[in-house]
Amino acid sequence: MASLSDPQPWSYAGHAVHAVTASPDNPVGPAILLVHGFGASTDHWRHNIPVLAQRHEVHAIDLLGFGRSAKPAELAYGGALWRDQLAAYVSERIGRPTVLAGNSLGGFSALAAGVALGDLAAGVVLLNAAGPFSDEQAPPKGWGAITRQTIGGALLKSPVLQRLLFENLRRPATIRRTLHQVYIDKTNVDDALVEAILRPSRDPGAFGVFRTVFDIPRGQPLDELFAQLACPLLLLWGIRDPWINAAGRRAAFQRHAPAATTEVVLEAGHCPHDEVPDQVNAALLEWMDGLSAAAAARPAADLVPAAGPDRTAA
Repeated sequence: MASLSDPQPWSYAGHAVHAVTASPDNPVGPAILLVHGFGASTDHWRHNIPVLAQRHEVHAIDLLGFGRSAKPAELAYGGALWRDQLAAYVSERIGRPTVLAGNSLGGFSALAAGVALGDLAAGVVLLNAAGPFSDEQAPPKGWGAITRQTIGGALLKSPVLQRLLFENLRRPATIRRTLHQVYIDKTNVDDALVEAILRPSRDPGAFGVFRTVFDIPRGQPLDELFAQLACPLLLLWGIRDPWINAAGRRAAFQRHAPAATTEVVLEAGHCPHDEVPDQVNAALLEWMDGLSAAAAARPAADLVPAAGPDRTAA
């Protein structure tokens, strides 16, 4: 029987990080680290942790700036920070091969950490992951496109406009309306989910973190990360995601992802792990069974993990 532990104190770069763990008495296979998307937290894995932890050692973490983790003003928020935070957690707290699974922004961070961790990464699972490809980072062409980007960027850097936007986005009605846009099945858009998103926005540093969103570096392109990834990859698609044009984005992933990548397509929106958790849990457990079987078939010398993550990875 799996049991959820009390949060254990841990910090990264001197800042408090919230994480939860759950595990059966005799876990099998690699550990799992779950990473939320923008504005979410460990609470967003509410329907996944209890099921996954019946067989595996499961961890979920709040990225710095989100959830119950610290929100210091002086941090440079972005992919490099969250990559290194995740890599440090796997190395220091888990200490053995781990599957990193992330949604949206958390997917990009999990992929970058999976590359940095080397042999400590047993696999990466992307659920409607964010992040650019190289050909999406080209500058806008034509005076019209340049003007729109310049004026729009200037407006979004206005502290007054940022405060108004922040106050509107953290209204319960706005949160619920936004969730309704990205959940095809609205069943799990409940009061608990709205409160889980609203609560961190009341923290003193929340607005400061929100303001950094407009200056977050785009990070290393996904195609470069895929080329460096040495572990198995699972793509779990909520194919009706209206935020990222999931159908078109899936085609881009298919062009660049490693040849042995596994894909599962689900009739869901941007957060399939919370919208259709039974389907996501089943797909993830089946894929992890395959990892365990492959590991069992490998020579013992190949199972020795590396000393730790490569912290020099981009």
